Amino acid sequence: DPWKPVLLLLSPQAFSTTRPRCAKDRRLRQKRAISERQLTRYFVDHRKVRVVGGQGGAGGYSFYSEPRKIFGGPDGGNGGDGGHVILKADRQTKSLSSVLPFYQGCHGERGGNKNCYGANGSYVYVKVPVGTLVKEDGEVVADLAQHGEEYVAAYGGAGGKGNRFFLSNENRSPTLCTPGEPGQERVLHLELKTTAHAGLVGFPNAGKSSLLRAISRAKPAVAAYPFTTLNPHVGIVHYQDYEQVAVADIPGLIKGAHQNRGLGVTFLKHIERCRFLLYVVDLSVPQPWIQLQDLKYELEQYDRGLSERPCVVIGNKIDLAESRINLPLLREQVSERVIALSALTGDNLEELLGHLRELYDTYVKTEQSRGQSPVRW
Repeated sequence: DPWKPVLLLLSPQAFSTTRPRCAKDRRLRQKRAISERQLTRYFVDHRKVRVVGGQGGAGGYSFYSEPRKIFGGPDGGNGGDGGHVILKADRQTKSLSSVLPFYQGCHGERGGNKNCYGANGSYVYVKVPVGTLVKEDGEVVADLAQHGEEYVAAYGGAGGKGNRFFLSNENRSPTLCTPGEPGQERVLHLELKTTAHAGLVGFPNAGKSSLLRAISRAKPAVAAYPFTTLNPHVGIVHYQDYEQVAVADIPGLIKGAHQNRGLGVTFLKHIERCRFLLYVVDLSVPQPWIQLQDLKYELEQYDRGLSERPCVVIGNKIDLAESRINLPLLREQVSERVIALSALTGDNLEELLGHLRELYDTYVKTEQSRGQSPVRW
């Protein structure tokens, strides 16, 4: 039959979208894994922003007039105020990459006749991560450390006065009206300091990223070369009573980090916000207690008293033969509690999670005794 191919093409099966070959995949697609090199384009911890408040609206100039009432007097209304530019801390924002280099508030509207005031300009809100420092000329002017905190970066200008405002017994028909004032203009430097409960501090290739992957759902890059981690990563440790402890993986430090060597003070500042520290030491190297001394020295040189925060020493890579030999020597040299584990095999992670919860509970009780609210995730 010569019409048979045509009939097959026009059959309902040819246009069916329920067949497996033609139907769309309705399953949720997983996020594409971003490498550490690509992540540097998305994670930004400092930004220079120019903010300008909205200009106030000009005052109105008019005189009331209607039949049988020609000289009704001035009725020009005042102009609206300009809108502010407000920085607002938001826990859903994790980086300053979404912050633009320039923001301006909305302008106020001009005053109208019949004593109608101009509308005020709407505010412009800029969402920044929790833990953002706002600096102007090198001085800290705001610290947005809590979710929902706001800071007025630039005030809007006041609206102008209409000629009705200048009505007096001496001047019954004023012709004066003032323009709106310009908004405040400032140049601010935003600096992000990661807000986490615990901070993993250690030298490169000590196993910090592997440990964070083992105790949380964070996926920092792991490789056999130094400086694998180029950006801080925050992982959340979940407990059965629904408490969540945030652990930050700070990029590896080296000797002279306080002098801006290596990654330098760029990431030392992220340790300032950590309430307690987890020193990660590689047990397979000779004299691992030297690493702990060097780490504390770098922290103390950067910020006096930083190394005295509550801490625990984590001896990583206990699965190696050299580590079992160095473990008793490390415990003899240091006064802090030493937890030996293996982030690769998962040995003794339960002891770390239990002690991490003890440090968190102590922090919560201390903040509550001071009358302050602890940071919760």
